[in-house]
Amino acid sequence: MFDHEKLDVYQLELKFLIWVTPLLVDISGPSETQRRELITQLDRASLSALLNTAEGNGRRQGRQRARFFDDARGSAIECAACLDASVAKGLATSERVLPGKEMLVRIVAMLTKLVERFDPKLYRVRENESGVTQPFEDEDDDSLSAIAPMFDEIVRIRTSDGGSTRTKGSASQSAKIL
Repeated sequence: MFDHEKLDVYQLELKFLIWVTPLLVDISGPSETQRRELITQLDRASLSALLNTAEGNGRRQGRQRARFFDDARGSAIECAACLDASVAKGLATSERVLPGKEMLVRIVAMLTKLVERFDPKLYRVRENESGVTQPFEDEDDDSLSAIAPMFDEIVRIRTSDGGSTRTKGSASQSAKIL
């Protein structure tokens, strides 16, 4: 067994890949270019997340590992956006994509922690020339803030259909717990 196969996030990414494959088949068929582009992008992003996680885990230097895990994280977020687009285009329902988005929330949270572990400097605040501290160009104070909107959507869908995922507290608080 390879080391990357021991990672929980890798196993979850595999599970997502298995989950998304029938969805890709369901929304494909005789289609226009936009539908084909969405299917191709979702397929590529899901595979990219898995492969970057495996390659990152094979690197020895922490910063290199963090870079691959960060790329995998970006691909997982891209998958979530593709699922949103499939709903917006009427190719799938919110309920159909919900299990995939739930997996992606967990995947993004795990990859975020791996990036922080192997390159904590990536999430530190830097000073500008005047000595004022500011976050890096695309980083918030909360490194998990990127997944909060996805989690909000999951909670909204679950609570609107009578599900019992969570009924109180903010999604941002729950995302921090992940």
